[in-house]
Amino acid sequence: MVKPTERRVGYGVAIGYGVTDLFGGGAFAIIGTWLLFFYTTYCGLSVLEAGSIFAIARVIDAILSPIMGYITDNFGNTWLGRKFGRRRFFLLLSSPLMFLYALLWVTDMGYWYYLGTYLSIELLSAMVLVPWETLAAEMTNRYNERSRLSGVRMICSQLGGFLAVSVPGLIMQFTGKDNSFTYTLTGLLFSVIFCVAVFSTWWCTWEAKDVQEEGHFQPEVNRSSGLLNHLKYLVLDLLSSFRIRAFRLHIIIYIFSFTAMDVFGSVFTYYVVYCLNQDASAVSGWLSIAAFASVPGTFGFMQLLNRFNVTPSGALRLAYGCIFFVLAFLFTVYLTKISVPTLLLSGVFIVLGVARAGLYYIPWNIYSFIPDIDEMVTQQRREGIFAGVMVLTRKSTVALAILIIGIVLQEAGFVKGSGMQPESALHAIIGLMIFATAALLAVSFYTTYKFKLTRETHKLLIKEIARRKLGGDYRDCDGETRQVIKLLTGYEYDKVWGGEASRQFSGKTTLSALE
Repeated sequence: MVKPTERRVGYGVAIGYGVTDLFGGGAFAIIGTWLLFFYTTYCGLSVLEAGSIFAIARVIDAILSPIMGYITDNFGNTWLGRKFGRRRFFLLLSSPLMFLYALLWVTDMGYWYYLGTYLSIELLSAMVLVPWETLAAEMTNRYNERSRLSGVRMICSQLGGFLAVSVPGLIMQFTGKDNSFTYTLTGLLFSVIFCVAVFSTWWCTWEAKDVQEEGHFQPEVNRSSGLLNHLKYLVLDLLSSFRIRAFRLHIIIYIFSFTAMDVFGSVFTYYVVYCLNQDASAVSGWLSIAAFASVPGTFGFMQLLNRFNVTPSGALRLAYGCIFFVLAFLFTVYLTKISVPTLLLSGVFIVLGVARAGLYYIPWNIYSFIPDIDEMVTQQRREGIFAGVMVLTRKSTVALAILIIGIVLQEAGFVKGSGMQPESALHAIIGLMIFATAALLAVSFYTTYKFKLTRETHKLLIKEIARRKLGGDYRDCDGETRQVIKLLTGYEYDKVWGGEASRQFSGKTTLSALE
């Protein structure tokens, strides 16, 4: 009989875990593509009313994710958490609630109905995605298996985005282009898909508590009760996450590279229409090629990390290098005004799609290893806090990036609705899409040289954590492991695992291991 601690993550389990990103990648892709049009065309809302719903939801969502991360990290102290799991309980609870998604697409309701239903989906998203994102780190500490989980998850996310664009179009062939029932049926169909996906993940996954043998090391964390105390601990946990060196570097890589793609995507349509003087339909075609290439691209980067043992930093630099090439190509096309063959353009956007897949996949793959580094310092598993911080910073920076783009274009003299733009506006478009994108990527490119998490350093870290949990003396740690732990945590070895650094994480009481 296989012991629980010997559970392995094959592709079947990885698919069961990853299908929840059909919801993560699909639900909001549908919303982003169709919901504003649905609100203003079939629901009687003005553009201002519809826009206010998205703005209010953005503010609320920015604080929901870290709160949910804190809740799941501490839910194991409750009866429900001990019985059903501190993470998977929320998946089981959320699976039938997925039918709330269908309520978004009901016509002839009032403003407050649409605001309430949209906010319920934001809450549901936090309930599902934050605890779900922690499971890769909970299920296994093997480098290859976590990479597999992250890779399959990203493929499912991209598949969800593809379905979001294609399925409504297919339904329109039967219901008609001007029929509101198209969207209602789309919402109901995807509600079923999301319900089955989240339940499948609950069924196929497990938590660390499910594979820990009796007597497994688990220091207690004593925290005062009360709302104000929990708010204080939440803020302290969020701030303390940045004291882990690997996480600070990871956030820089993650935010700057993802924001670079936000800037590129937001300005690309302007580049095609105004700088190249082509029809807007070309935008959809080229980006569809890139989206299609991203699925095999994700699998290719999975193989680079697992089979060919390329480091995450090295794989990221490969992705960035390819995007730099694409930016240089697009800039050259603008300067020379040459006519580029369709086949060559298709090849360039395949390169972009593959590179972008690596840019998206690798940071989320890296995330699953950060809680191990944090555990070496705090002796606690805080996957939820790190997931919450990532979502919080990501949602904040994308909103800021879009705001800055609008300000820059306006100051450059961009004329809304005009078929021709002044030279200053064209320069602003090129500056944003080419040079701003490249500058943001350059920051991430440079940071990868400081980021030292690899298969080998992670193996040494996990080995040392296991040794200390078994009561090993801190003085017996070898020099190489000490150096690795300093590079990953930012602290000298003698200060972690119950040492001075652990005690500095305010709000926690950890067991001293330096006895």
